[in-house]
Amino acid sequence: MVNITIPLSAVENMEVDDEGISFLKQWLLLVLLSLSSLPLLGTEKIHLYLDADRTGSRASGVAIEQGIRTALSEVGDRLAGFDVTLLIRDHHGSSPRSRGHLEEYLADGRALALFSGLHSPPLLAHRQFINREGILLLDPWAAAGPITRSVSPQNWIFRLSVDDSKAGYVIAEHSIQNEGFKKPFLLLEETGWGRSNLKTMSRALEEMKHQPVGVAWFNWSLGDNAARIILRNIASSGADVIFMVANAPEGETFVRAMISLPEGEWLPIRSHWGITGGDFPRVINLTIREQIDLAFIQTRFSFINHADQPMAKAVLAQAQRLFPDVIKSGADIKAPTGFIHAYDLTRLLIAAVDQVGLSGDIKQDREKIRNALESLNKPVKGLIKTYQRPFRPYSDSDPDAHEALGRDDFVMARYGKKGEIILER
Repeated sequence: MVNITIPLSAVENMEVDDEGISFLKQWLLLVLLSLSSLPLLGTEKIHLYLDADRTGSRASGVAIEQGIRTALSEVGDRLAGFDVTLLIRDHHGSSPRSRGHLEEYLADGRALALFSGLHSPPLLAHRQFINREGILLLDPWAAAGPITRSVSPQNWIFRLSVDDSKAGYVIAEHSIQNEGFKKPFLLLEETGWGRSNLKTMSRALEEMKHQPVGVAWFNWSLGDNAARIILRNIASSGADVIFMVANAPEGETFVRAMISLPEGEWLPIRSHWGITGGDFPRVINLTIREQIDLAFIQTRFSFINHADQPMAKAVLAQAQRLFPDVIKSGADIKAPTGFIHAYDLTRLLIAAVDQVGLSGDIKQDREKIRNALESLNKPVKGLIKTYQRPFRPYSDSDPDAHEALGRDDFVMARYGKKGEIILER
C-alpha cells in the first residue's frame, strides 16, 4: 500500500470565506485520506530482505546478495509490476540480532520475503516465531535438518540448499564407499547445526556397518592451542579421516593447527561446506592446501566445471555486467554456493509471483506466494537443474516438502590452485 500523508495544516490554513468552503475542505480531506489506502500498481515498491552474516562469514552473505540481484535483474528488478528493493541486514551470526531483523520485516508494510544466510542457529532459534508470524523465509544456505520441518500447522520456510538429513550421507558414503576410509572421527561445531550432523552422520555410518571412532565438539572462535589439543586427541584415537562440520573461521583454525603438528599426526578432512562461506582459500593459501587432504560437499553445479553450458554463460555474463569490479570470471564468485542457490531460489520466487500476481495487500500476498511456491505449475530452469514442482504442502508424512534439492544434487569438491572450487567428477 502507498501511504499518502496530507498535513492537516495544509487544509486548515486555507482562507475560508463561507461555510461552503469549510465543508469542501472537510470533504477533500476525507477523499485524500481514503485514497491513501489504495495500492498504486506500477509505482509501488516491494521489499525483499537478506538477513545474513556479512562479517565473520562475509563471502557467503555477499555471494547470496549477488545471486539474488542477478536473478532480479533478469526481470528488470520488478515483480508483477512492482519495483523491487533488496534490503541488506547483517546479523553477524547472532540469533538476537537476527530476531530484530525478523521483527523489522514484520513491521514493514512492503516486505514480501526474507532470504536467510549461512548460519543455522538463528533459524533454529526463531523457527516457531517465523512460522507463527507468517514470515515468508527463503533459505539458500543454512543446512540444519529441522529448519524446514515445522512443528506447527503452517510452514513458511523454504530451502534450496543442502539439508543435513542428506549431507551427512553424502560425506559418509563418499568417504567410506568411494575412498575406503574405515575409522572416521566426527569434529563438530557445538550448535544445533553440529548436533543435526551428529545424528545424520552416525545414522549413515551405522547403515554402512561403521561407527565413528569418536566425537569432539568445539565452539566458535576457538584458539590455535585448543584446536591442536583436539587434533592430537583425534590422531591418537586411531581415526583415519575427520568428518568436520565447521564454518570458515574455525575451519581455518583447525587446518593451521594441523599444519603445526608433526606430519605423522595429519589426517584427511572431509568437511561440510561451511568452510567455503568466508575467506578460507586466502587464509589457507595454496602452499598449505597442497599439503592437506581436504574435500567438502557442494551442489552439483559449478561455474568452473560447467563453464560451457549456455545458461551458465548467460548468468555469468549478467553477473559480470552487474558487478564488473569484482566478477570477471566464474572463479571470482567467492562462496559460489551462496550465489548459485540464491539465484535459483529467486527464480522460484519470481515464478511464484508470475503464477498468482501481487495485490498490494502485503499479508495477503505473502500467503498467496507461499501457496504458489508449494504448487508451481510450470518447470523453472535453474543453474543446478530444472525444477519440477520443487515444493509441496508440508506434512509429517512428507518431511522433504519444503526442500528443493535431494541427495542426487550433491557431490564432493576441492579447492583449485587459485582458490576456485572444483567439483569431483
